[in-house]
Amino acid sequence: MTAENITAPLLAWYESAQRDLPWRHTRDPYRIWVSEVMLQQTRVEAVRGYYERFLQALPDVQALAQAEEPVYLKLWEGLGYYSRVRNLHRAAVMVCEEYGGEFPASSAQLRKLPGIGDYTAGAVASIAFGERVPAVDGNVLRVVTRLWDDSRPVSDPKVRAALREQVAALVPEAAPGAFNQALMELGATVCVPNGAPHCADCPLSHLCEGFRLGTAAGLPVKASKKPRRIEERTVFLLRCGELVALRRRPEAGLLGGMWEFPAAEEALAPAAARGQLAAWGLETGQLLSLRPAKHIFTHIEWHMTGYYAACTAPVGGFTWATLPQLREDYTLPSAFRSFLAVL
Repeated sequence: MTAENITAPLLAWYESAQRDLPWRHTRDPYRIWVSEVMLQQTRVEAVRGYYERFLQALPDVQALAQAEEPVYLKLWEGLGYYSRVRNLHRAAVMVCEEYGGEFPASSAQLRKLPGIGDYTAGAVASIAFGERVPAVDGNVLRVVTRLWDDSRPVSDPKVRAALREQVAALVPEAAPGAFNQALMELGATVCVPNGAPHCADCPLSHLCEGFRLGTAAGLPVKASKKPRRIEERTVFLLRCGELVALRRRPEAGLLGGMWEFPAAEEALAPAAARGQLAAWGLETGQLLSLRPAKHIFTHIEWHMTGYYAACTAPVGGFTWATLPQLREDYTLPSAFRSFLAVL
């Protein structure tokens, strides 16, 4: 199995089978960078609309660097993992201040920017600047471990580094960006996770050891994940006329600095919930129980009890916003979407 044997059929397949995605119509490093960061841990179809809205509002790195936090957080609302967009902003400021507004053209320099690791640096450098460097994400790891019937655990950083070096040897000088995108596309659409790969549609099946040996569906090998920690919370929808209570989470920790509905970090029965409202200095009428909700983060799972209460007067300690303001000016993480729908 040689690099040429892999490259030619893969690029030919990609030319005809690739999905029509908006970030594939540009060599602009800013736009490619934004798309790659958005696509981390997020489905392609979910990203399309966000990508177009984000670029319409912040069309270049200078616009992002100058944007205020509420602006870029609101554009990111619902995508989750908000540290990504904060790092985008920090990196944009660095590009403008240290590189004169021009993106550094090498993967080594790109890795110096906040939030950019080996994969993102490789993707931007190869697609935008034609650098012969690999871009190895989960899709690529799945393809190559099946292709080589490699049963080493990809959760091991040393194994991932070794596989990255093996992929680097395959990247062609003439079309590094297309090659990297082709491998990623193959993993996303043909050599799929969570089920049998579509080997009949694969341009590399004739070279694939996993296909030949019947081991492909069991690869890649990953270490078993630790169970998520369950956290109980009680969320309050507090309304005073046209105003709704919000508060800001601490800067450090999960959803740091984001807005949320007032909450207690435990599951409260109705009597205890009334006690919490009284402790906040709120006078309320009827307390209505809401449908429980659950939200899953990477390592934590929130189980949320909810209550709705009409308050006689807005009190200090909270920010009170109208529903239009909540929609336009405040970024509410998707963890609270089911409660937002009640309003």
